Amino acid sequence: MLYEILLADLTTELPSAVRLQSLVRTLREHFRCGAVCLLKLQEEVLSPVAVEGLVREALGRRFVVAQHPRLAAILASRSTVAFPPDSTLPDPYDGLLEHHVGEALPVHDCMGISLYLEGDLWGALTLDALEAGTFDQDAREQLQRLALTVEAAVRVTRLEQDIRGLRLARQDAPALQSERMEGEILGQSAQLKRLLQELDLVADSELPVLLTGETGVGKDLFARRLHQKSRRRDRPLVQVNCAALPESLAESELFGHVKGAFSGAGNARPGRFEAADGGTLFLDEVGELPLGIQAKLLRTLQNGEIQRLGEDEPRKVNVRVIAATNRQLHDSVRDGHFRADLYHRLSVYPVPIPPLRERGSDVLVLAGHFLELNRGRLGVRSLRLSPAAEQALCQYGWPGNVRELEHVISRAAIKALGRGAAREDIITLEPELLDLSGDLHRPENNATTTTAAPAGQAPSQPPASLQEVTNQAQRQAIEQALNASNRNWAAAARLLEIDSSNLHKLAKRLGMK
Repeated sequence: MLYEILLADLTTELPSAVRLQSLVRTLREHFRCGAVCLLKLQEEVLSPVAVEGLVREALGRRFVVAQHPRLAAILASRSTVAFPPDSTLPDPYDGLLEHHVGEALPVHDCMGISLYLEGDLWGALTLDALEAGTFDQDAREQLQRLALTVEAAVRVTRLEQDIRGLRLARQDAPALQSERMEGEILGQSAQLKRLLQELDLVADSELPVLLTGETGVGKDLFARRLHQKSRRRDRPLVQVNCAALPESLAESELFGHVKGAFSGAGNARPGRFEAADGGTLFLDEVGELPLGIQAKLLRTLQNGEIQRLGEDEPRKVNVRVIAATNRQLHDSVRDGHFRADLYHRLSVYPVPIPPLRERGSDVLVLAGHFLELNRGRLGVRSLRLSPAAEQALCQYGWPGNVRELEHVISRAAIKALGRGAAREDIITLEPELLDLSGDLHRPENNATTTTAAPAGQAPSQPPASLQEVTNQAQRQAIEQALNASNRNWAAAARLLEIDSSNLHKLAKRLGMK
């Protein structure tokens, strides 16, 4: 029966993420264990691609193999590797199991197996059970046999991804490079997925792109993705922070200069445009450029020529420009601080990057990533969030976005150590350590500001508590998903992008079941 279920998923047209999630869910049910995790190996780092039985922030974890001996042992063997309940090796999932968040698991079974594609090590599959003796010899042999089916599911997923990539690529585009990219963009929300699909489509064009968004949303990561998905991927990506360019040196930095062009110019020097020739130039905070430099930049975008400072002859350059700003450039144009013609040249394809508060539970995936980074940096056994801390993160408005989240997690981890937490224990971060003292409500763009009632007039009704507002919003979202899926709870869970079992638990807590 197990093989029939797995083979049915292989032969059914499913989104890659759904197929792999169904795989780990089926394995968890078959082995009656607490958690299953499918991990992909990239440059000595294991990244979860599908989890069942672990908290959501586990998807953001990046396990450096050298720091996790159990994972290293699994990768080093072609056979099933099992760890006895009394094993002294640290478990990377301590404190990450659902319903046991922040708890060490001193008595439990653990086994795993390495996965290979076309003879190359691809990753690993791990299973954890709370009861000792769950994974007997028969279970280990079953996992050994099932490894081929798991590898087949991964192979089908990779083939589908390759086919999609080929459909997007033009015939004259160079071969697709490794999936591994510098500066990984983490998240599972529908809004982020739509954005990445849009970026992948526009990446192969030569259109200038203007990335807009609040400070800290990671516009540089999205610019890097645009370059890496383009036909210029094998050529340089040169980044310029326009806000950090002194006005007196901005022209030389962008366009270069000849020897003796100004005091201190002892040698000729190419500018950033020449350094990016054939590739991409990323102009970060482009709204900060002085007006004089804006005119020269416009000429370069119009005719593909630059002129070094102090040189008479222009030079041809072939550069794609990606710009980014946290300003409303159309307002800057209206106020006379930014050229209208340059704005229209740069914003041929504008792409707004959503703030963190609009990306749902992505905040927990990103938090998991920063927790694992700080665990390694600080040399602690484990860093986890308490359920109350997770709720606080989800409810906070994040005016500083992803950058602020990174600082909050790093600061909380150091505070925990400063208050006496032992490095050899599981350190659970509580809300007070996060120090989210600001307004917890999510700010909305162009929201109407609430005004106080006139003097002597009582408000019509007392404001609802934050918990009441949150519960009502969750009930409404669940009801809409159920209506859209003909009251099918599993389909509704997929629409809401949460695990089906978690949806049932949430519905019970909200009094809907």
